[in-house]
Amino acid sequence: MTRLTPRGVALLVAAVGVGTAGVLLGYPLLRVLAGVGLGAVAAAFVSTRGRVRVEVVREVYPDRVQRGRPAFARLRVRGTGSRRHAGFVAGDRVGSGFHTVAVRPLPPGGEAVYHYELPTVRRGRHEVGPLTLERTDPLGLGRSRVTAGDTTTLWVHPRVHPVRAVVTGHPRHHHDGRTTERSPHGSLDVRDVREYVVGDEVRHLHWKATARTGRLMIRDYLDPEQPRFTALLDTRSAGDGFEEAVDFTASLLAASAGADHRCRLVTPCGVDIPTWGGIQATRQLLDALCVLEPSAADGPLVPPTLGGSGGCLAVVTTRLDADDRVAIARLRYPMTVVVVVGGGTVGMPGARVLTAADAAEAARRWNAVVAG
Repeated sequence: MTRLTPRGVALLVAAVGVGTAGVLLGYPLLRVLAGVGLGAVAAAFVSTRGRVRVEVVREVYPDRVQRGRPAFARLRVRGTGSRRHAGFVAGDRVGSGFHTVAVRPLPPGGEAVYHYELPTVRRGRHEVGPLTLERTDPLGLGRSRVTAGDTTTLWVHPRVHPVRAVVTGHPRHHHDGRTTERSPHGSLDVRDVREYVVGDEVRHLHWKATARTGRLMIRDYLDPEQPRFTALLDTRSAGDGFEEAVDFTASLLAASAGADHRCRLVTPCGVDIPTWGGIQATRQLLDALCVLEPSAADGPLVPPTLGGSGGCLAVVTTRLDADDRVAIARLRYPMTVVVVVGGGTVGMPGARVLTAADAAEAARRWNAVVAG
C-alpha cells in the first residue's frame, strides 16, 4: 500500500493552499504551481503502487553463536516478474532492530546475493526477518512497504570460557532390579533384566530368570561411578553480574557435557534439565541458558527438587546470604563449590567458596581449584 512521506504530505498541503490562493486572488501562476505539486504527488502514487515481485531466501550462519562472536546472514533476492525490476531498499528485521539492504535493479529472473553481519552483543533467541521491502519515488514523496520471505532463528549463546571438567562419581550399593531413567550407564550395577540379544556377553546371563521365563535373559549393567556434575544458577538478581554468572555456568556445563559427563542445570525459577552428556547435551544446555532470564520472585536459592545426587555441585550466584548458606550446607554432595560472581569475600563450612569479578576470573580460579 502506498502512503505519502512527510515530504509528500507537506507538498500536498502546500499545493492545495497555493491553488486555493490562486483561485481566490486570480493569479494563474499560483494555479499552475498548485497543479505541478498535485501532479508530482499523483506521480508518486503511480510509481510506487506497483507490486514488488521478488523471491527472498535468507540463511543465517552459524545459527548458534557465542555472545560477541560474529554471525552473518546471506540474503538471496530473485526477481520473479517478466519485466525489469527497479531497485529498492529492504529492511531485514533482526530482533527489535532493522538492517538496511539496498537491492540493486534486477532483470527478469535476475538474482542478487547480499551478505551482512548480525548483532550478537545480546544473549537470547533472536528472530531474523521477515524482509520489509520499501519503494519510493525519485522525489521521496510516496512510499510503499510489503513484507517478503520467511524468518530464521539466531541463537546467541552465553560466552564460554575454558574451564576444567571435574571427575567425581556417585558410589552406591550394588543391587539387582530396575532403576530410574537417571541411573548412570556402565557395567557394575544391574539396571534391568532383559531378553538376550545377539552380541550380549554370555557371562551376564541371568539363569534364574531364564529358568523362570523359558527364554534367555541377561543382566543389563550400569556404572555407579560415572562422573556427574550439577550446576545451580541463581536467577534471583539481574544486572551485569547476572550475565557474567550465566557465562560461567555455561562454561562449566559445556566442559562437563563435552567430557561426556552426566550434567544437570537447576535454577530457583523452576528450570531442571538433566542430560547424559555429549554434543547434543551441550547444545540443549546452552539453548536453555540462551533464553534464561532473571526471575522477579525473591525466594530460596535451593529448589526442593535438587536434593543430593552425587558428583560435583557448583552453585553460581551474585549474592549469598545466611539462609542460602544453610540451604547449601544441607545438600549432600561429595564436592560442593560456591562461586560468587561480583561479590565480596564470604566463607562457608563444608564447601569451597570462590569469588570473582567476572566470568573470566571465575574460570581461572575454578581451574586452579580443580588442578589442585
